Amino acid sequence: RFHHTSTSHWCSCSKTVSDKKYQDPFQLGRKDLKNLYEDIKKELLVSAAELKEMCDYYFDGKGKAFRPMIVVLMARACNIHHNNSKEVQASQRTVAIIAEMIHTASLVHDDVIDDANSRRGKRTLNQIWGERKAVLAGDFILSAASVALARIGNTTIISVLTQVIEDLVRGEFLQLGSKENENERFAHYLEKTFKKTASLIANSCKAVSILGCPDPKVHEIAYQYGKNVGIAFQLIDDVLDFTSCADHLGKPTAADLKLGLATGPVLFACQQFPEMNAMIMRRFSKPGDVERARKYVLQSDGVQQTTYLAQRYCHAATREIRKLRPSPEREALVHLTEMVLMRDK
Repeated sequence: RFHHTSTSHWCSCSKTVSDKKYQDPFQLGRKDLKNLYEDIKKELLVSAAELKEMCDYYFDGKGKAFRPMIVVLMARACNIHHNNSKEVQASQRTVAIIAEMIHTASLVHDDVIDDANSRRGKRTLNQIWGERKAVLAGDFILSAASVALARIGNTTIISVLTQVIEDLVRGEFLQLGSKENENERFAHYLEKTFKKTASLIANSCKAVSILGCPDPKVHEIAYQYGKNVGIAFQLIDDVLDFTSCADHLGKPTAADLKLGLATGPVLFACQQFPEMNAMIMRRFSKPGDVERARKYVLQSDGVQQTTYLAQRYCHAATREIRKLRPSPEREALVHLTEMVLMRDK
């Protein structure tokens, strides 16, 4: 049902978003994210100098803190919706810290699995310290996140956020497998995308909504917003793998093809170029497969179709968040959906 969306529909929708004046999410979330990375480093207190150096490597304060920002904006939006409270609770901010720690640990482990050599424009942990130590560093960050989570002392929150870790592992296993049946392939891809990327945002948003408001409807709004934004974010990531240059992206392009992965642009292109099926099944392992597949994708409307699909998810996220009472934070979360679609790295 995603394959034949009319272009005019999208143009009319995105116009309405652009014409309004929105709060900048990064400006609005800045106060709550002050000293975020210093606070993460306090969670990672460790006596072993090498392990400390490895942990500090990615928590250098140069990241955009995209996930923590969504979490604190959602916390404020839910608090205002519930009782007009303007403050973020300490436990809600801790969820933002935990989200960034889980995310970073997953990047460290992903880089080991993929044998990646660059991330955020610099060498990966596994390239500098080796695979074994990188795995242990990722484990250590996860364990520190678990300690911070236990300190919140709320069993519901523990249950919600440990689901993220389970989903990350299941998502990685889904990525290692592939489906022969073309119809199953897209469902497999979207499920993998949810588990590896969107579950963290969805469940972190749900966690802060539970801490700020007793209404289960609000918890579902927060979860659905995070889920839809998270899937859209990854779809655009998969588009950028074909359209952005390596310097801009901070990692090599066509990286997914080199790993044998068929993402959205490839699956859509396959409908126009059925000869790609054989390449997908052998995970682009023959010499010349990667370059041929890349050409097919760029000749097809795979990139455009994947972008349309991301827009659908962003519109769904906007519909959800608009169910909350108006607030600057709510509007910033609406604006964030457009930023996800417009990003170029």
